[in-house]
Amino acid sequence: MTDVSTPGASARLYSQTPFDERGNFHYQGDLHRPGDNLATLAARIEGHLKTKFPDTRFAIRTEQLGRGRKIIAEILDAPADLTARDAQNDVFVAVRDQMERFGFTRSNVYQDLHNCSFYCEARIGQAYWAALSARRGPKNPVDAKVSLAAFKKQVRAGDSLKLVDAPAGHRALGTTRAITQVRSGDLILEGRSYLSFPRASAFACDGRLVRISNGSEYDPDSHLLYEWLRRDAA
Repeated sequence: MTDVSTPGASARLYSQTPFDERGNFHYQGDLHRPGDNLATLAARIEGHLKTKFPDTRFAIRTEQLGRGRKIIAEILDAPADLTARDAQNDVFVAVRDQMERFGFTRSNVYQDLHNCSFYCEARIGQAYWAALSARRGPKNPVDAKVSLAAFKKQVRAGDSLKLVDAPAGHRALGTTRAITQVRSGDLILEGRSYLSFPRASAFACDGRLVRISNGSEYDPDSHLLYEWLRRDAA
């Protein structure tokens, strides 16, 4: 079925619609249908986003709020790298502009008034970051020649660890710290800091480099890469 434009619809997209001098904001989407229930509205938006963004996968979620209805478009995969904040914001605006075409908004910033047919949000889902990480491949791969159990037995007080790579902004990047004590669950480093041992699956060591994975849902490949400087080899 083809959507028919709503009479009196705004000529501009939602993000292009200005407030007037009295603080009023009026937007009427060209695809708005007053009689749509939440399920119907979500299904229409889902089909529209697939057409507008054919290379992007979405999951559409709905919420019934005390103050109204909400539709969330969660990005599961996209060809673009959305790591940068500006790239994320550009995508959010573009997706929301298409979602807002199915509704209307009447508000006034000076009178704290807001009336809309539904609230909408675009967000990046965990699946997107996993897909991006898979496309990039792991950074700084290390052959797992020395297991975590073996590393615990071989590392000694007096050895040092140099942090050679870490997530952007890590304050210890490039520093070398001596190990002052080896405990069952962590290493005590000079400067009153410590390094906790990870799960065995998050640890890789080739005898010189140590890679500790600490990825999150937003950055699955996040890790710390150390150079293991043994005192006996000095």
